[in-house]
Amino acid sequence: MDYLFNEQQIMIRDLARQVAEEKIRPVAAEYDESEEFPWPIVKIMAESDLFGIYIEEKYGGTGGGALELAICTEELSRACGGIALALAATALGTYPIILFGTEEQKQKYLPDIAKGKKLAAFAITEPEAGSDAGSIKTTAKKEGDYYVLNGTKQWITNGGEAETYTVVAMTDKSRGARGASVLILEKGMKGFTFGKKEKKLGIRASATRELIFTDCKVPKENLLGKSGMGFIVAMKTFDKSRPGVAAQALGIAQGALDLAVKYARERRQFNQAISSFQGIQFMLADMATEIEAARALIYSACRMIDSGAKDIAKISAMSKMYASDVAMKVAVDAVQIFGGYGYMRDYPIEKYMRDAKITQIYEGTNQIQRNVIAQALIKETLK
Repeated sequence: MDYLFNEQQIMIRDLARQVAEEKIRPVAAEYDESEEFPWPIVKIMAESDLFGIYIEEKYGGTGGGALELAICTEELSRACGGIALALAATALGTYPIILFGTEEQKQKYLPDIAKGKKLAAFAITEPEAGSDAGSIKTTAKKEGDYYVLNGTKQWITNGGEAETYTVVAMTDKSRGARGASVLILEKGMKGFTFGKKEKKLGIRASATRELIFTDCKVPKENLLGKSGMGFIVAMKTFDKSRPGVAAQALGIAQGALDLAVKYARERRQFNQAISSFQGIQFMLADMATEIEAARALIYSACRMIDSGAKDIAKISAMSKMYASDVAMKVAVDAVQIFGGYGYMRDYPIEKYMRDAKITQIYEGTNQIQRNVIAQALIKETLK
């Protein structure tokens, strides 16, 4: 379908696709196997000015928005969902600063992120606080000109590799959810260390680590927004970032379909290509239709976000939920089309299935997305 991209959006799409095909695809299996962080590819993406596509020009970006980020993330994820996360997870860690940062905070942190000199990460999840974000135990106690952090964050994407972290912590436990705040931390701060690098089912080229805070002193000027606004900052960030996860899922699904179509044309059984079998054709048709429906929903959500609309939680959740469910279904069907070869690591398709699964889990499980959607529907009927 023609989504009527403007000249800049077409340029971003073509550039990201070129980076994906020429630089990422040839090494995707290697990084999946080694589980190393893809710093050489990050450098290429930085040199291509991809890290600043959603950041204002006055901070070194190119002035795009959610749609530009989705276009780029989709193209990179077609080649490798894990490597694409270096950029996409940086956006997640950066959005709180874009949305709630002071001018001084934006001037300090955004230019280096926009140029890809520094990566970012967002930290809310803890060992006992996943979907129930209100159960976070990391504390930030105000002491003079500093907040002193103690606690642990778990499963943080870009953890250990990023230089800039936006961290949710409790500044007033007595207020419950209204007692959380967000602080900007920098790698190297005294008392800020990292746990082991997690070994994962998929997205193995992406680094996932614990963040450990032991009497970590953070200057009070690193507070984002006001004290007690932590969950507002987090939810507004997710409203903006979830179409990015959806775009990652979309790219994984499209990449899996591309491989499935190619294989179906090449693989011969009963003296003919399996693409001539109606059963295979029906699978490919369903896969392609579901992908295009997901793409239309994601781009609509992004355009709504970029228009400045306020009530974006529902469509943002819809795009993430639907696209990630499609990614998992398409990837599983693609493995089925490959048959026994699809189960072998010598072929690239099994990686797409492993990478797809996480998109149904992080930045809010798809069960949580359904809660968000249903609650928005119910709220609308009460108006």
